[in-house]
Amino acid sequence: MSTIIENIKDLKTKRNAVILAHNYQRGDVQDIADFTGDSLGLSQQAAKTKADIIVFCGVHFMAETASILCPDKMVLLPDEHAGCPMANMITLRQLKIKKNEHPDAKVVCYVNSTAAIKAESDICCTSSNAMKIVSSIPKDQEILFIPDKSLGGYVSSKLNRPMILWEGYCPTHHRILSEHIISLKAKHPHAKIVVHPECTPDVIALADHVASTTGIAKYCKETDAKEFIIGTETGILHRLKKENPQKAFYAITLLADCSNMKLISLEKVLWSLEDLVYQVKVPDDIAAKARVAIQKMLDLS
Repeated sequence: MSTIIENIKDLKTKRNAVILAHNYQRGDVQDIADFTGDSLGLSQQAAKTKADIIVFCGVHFMAETASILCPDKMVLLPDEHAGCPMANMITLRQLKIKKNEHPDAKVVCYVNSTAAIKAESDICCTSSNAMKIVSSIPKDQEILFIPDKSLGGYVSSKLNRPMILWEGYCPTHHRILSEHIISLKAKHPHAKIVVHPECTPDVIALADHVASTTGIAKYCKETDAKEFIIGTETGILHRLKKENPQKAFYAITLLADCSNMKLISLEKVLWSLEDLVYQVKVPDDIAAKARVAIQKMLDLS
């Protein structure tokens, strides 16, 4: 394994590459990355990198976002099959039909979506800035929030802002159940419950804190509590334990494991750098339109 890591580091230097990894990646992949974060943080890092090559350890829509923000750079996704079920829950045809039904609505698009969907949207958001993005839109303006009904519903309830919600969701987060929390809380009564806004409303209702993965990491580091019950994809536990060795973390359920996120391994990162695969390039016409929606988000962030 040390040889693989050494080879990755050598090739990364030779090719002037940067490795970005999402918080849900395998622990060893997070450890080899130059930057580990949530969708917003990774987008910001991609936008400002001086590297020639971006190796994106995440899923396809994230690599697309990097390609949109960095059209002059080569973006590599180490496993071409690393997709996102939520992103596949909305098609361009479906979105256009819904937009025709609500011609005056502003389309707020969660970044967990394809480039083509972003291109048909007014502004993007992530789980960490969704409240800020929605708040930036005049209160009398109708909003179509796509594709995550859980994140959209959470923002709607917190801001007391009615929105048209798409019926998409994250299967991984929806496997986290309230009964799992109740059972764990009985065993660890002093633990703080921290969950992601992609969870269902009944799970969110039990939480002490709701945040993106970066927000979860920040809360766990800054809060005095010594035990935490974590409601998001299990990959985040690697970072939490690494940053807070003196604290205890419990996954609400081990079923909250995204098989797409876990497709990428150190071997695939190495192969990606060796063979320059798999290249993700968004067509110029789609990228130009999608870039407007993404840049609006970044400007507000």
